[in-house]
Amino acid sequence: MINFNNSLRGILTLLFTFSMFVGTALAQNTEPKDGQWQQCTCTGSPDARHENCFVAVGDKFYLLGGRGIKEVSIFNPTTNTWTSGQKPPIELHHFQGVSYKGKIYVIGAMTGRYPNEKPLSNIMIYDPKKDLWSTGDAIPENRRRGSSGVVVVGDKAIVICGIVDGHNGTHVTWVDQYDFKTGRWTILSDAPGTRDHFSAVAAKGKVYCVGGRNTSYSIGQTFELTIGRMDVYNIANNTWLTLPESNNIPTQRAGTSTVILNNNVLVIGGESGTQAIAHNEVEAYNLKTKKWRKLSNLVTGRHGTQAIVYKKAVYIAAGSGKRGGKPELDSIEKFELNNK
Repeated sequence: MINFNNSLRGILTLLFTFSMFVGTALAQNTEPKDGQWQQCTCTGSPDARHENCFVAVGDKFYLLGGRGIKEVSIFNPTTNTWTSGQKPPIELHHFQGVSYKGKIYVIGAMTGRYPNEKPLSNIMIYDPKKDLWSTGDAIPENRRRGSSGVVVVGDKAIVICGIVDGHNGTHVTWVDQYDFKTGRWTILSDAPGTRDHFSAVAAKGKVYCVGGRNTSYSIGQTFELTIGRMDVYNIANNTWLTLPESNNIPTQRAGTSTVILNNNVLVIGGESGTQAIAHNEVEAYNLKTKKWRKLSNLVTGRHGTQAIVYKKAVYIAAGSGKRGGKPELDSIEKFELNNK
């Protein structure tokens, strides 16, 4: 005769084991398995630079801008080879570059020398296929700034926060939308607070803003006023939410590179008033569990550049190795996941 209690106990044990397995699998799918950063051995090298962008178009990466007028440096990740493209017609720095339909757009950048840099009056566009620079639509005069976070969602770019007067202290909460198809600008809801020297990322209908600072050269606090909070913009509702302090980034810093990897926001490198050398920390915020964890450090700490996710790996190039502008770097690192 079947013992009902034993059978029930066995079924419950099986269900519990299965639920634990599913839960573990789901957690593994949302956690970036840790890996190691390695400096790439390359043929050729880029122009060393910082306050630049680093953007993928197709199967190549493009290093644009930086202080001074730098040629475009083009990286082929298949052959680990650097080649050169055209210099921009003007100096471009302090911007988060974005790609749209095969071209790279510079929106919300600055030009000129520290600490009184001026925001650009127009969008600048680089066409990798033609190796050609062009001047795009005008940016509304009363909304011009640099050091903004910029993301592309569909046919629109969203430009978030930034600073109007170089490094002096006029930070803004402005959020603007640029329509690539029509050239039209739309003012969106202001961010909950100011920040500059940061990168924004978009995932699943939301934009995440973390890191950065309120640069204030005018009061002698260029690097010190870093920001811990994370602000989240809901694109569909045009609304903002500041996450609780428990979600603040563990290591506050500015000049960071930010990407989405495996449903996590990765914040890479940066600079701050707490140390002279650039930060090498890499921290990941899990969008499902709402928790931070530390990943492997960069080989070389750096700030003032961007990172790229390509074929489940993260690449970062150039930037500055110390707080401020020197030394400018020409190295590239790659982060590959363990047990991909």
